[in-house]
Amino acid sequence: MRGFQDIPPVIKNLVIVNVLIWLAELTFGESFISALSIHFYKNPEFRVWQPFTYMFLHSPGMFLHILFNMFMLWMFGSTLENMWGSKRFLIFYILCGIGAAIIQMAASAAEMNILMSSLQEGKISESEYIARGRNIYHGITLGASGAVMGVMAGFGYTFPNMPMYIMFIPVPIKAKWVVTGYVLIDLFSGVNPRYNSGIAHFAHVGGALIGLILVITMNRNNRRTFY
Repeated sequence: MRGFQDIPPVIKNLVIVNVLIWLAELTFGESFISALSIHFYKNPEFRVWQPFTYMFLHSPGMFLHILFNMFMLWMFGSTLENMWGSKRFLIFYILCGIGAAIIQMAASAAEMNILMSSLQEGKISESEYIARGRNIYHGITLGASGAVMGVMAGFGYTFPNMPMYIMFIPVPIKAKWVVTGYVLIDLFSGVNPRYNSGIAHFAHVGGALIGLILVITMNRNNRRTFY
């Protein structure tokens, strides 16, 4: 890479848009973030555009959030955009992000129903139900991670045996195992609330799942030109 001008156009513009919106978050604050982030579907602050807009937001107090997502987008997405073309890659990215949002919302609704059932069966206390239910009801989801996980899944499927070096691991690991490892960690953390740490793990899993489905479908329907 000789410079910023060599980055594929969609990747470049996605990075620019994400950085500009992150700066807008710092400028306009909580009301701006709340309007564009995903809320629980029964929360009066939920809006139909949020499953789209949330993927352009990042935690304003965590620079590493946007830095890591944009780095991963560039690292895995550049090859895919150069291979597929900008239009196809952009559609793929947006669908992964929206799919991740829908799966995260479904997981939150399911968790709320499970909490209610557990309360009725006496498996959890009322105070625990209120505390955990409040986190779901008033929580927000934001970030490009779901869409980026879709890009990672697409890369892992297309180049399964590409060797990759992971920090603190001295030997190369094939891309398919790297992506599988990320997904399994998110899945494990998503079904174990004590490992949640405020991260939308099911959005990550959902983005990877949608990305895998899309890339398999595109490959099957257009094998000659997909690669």
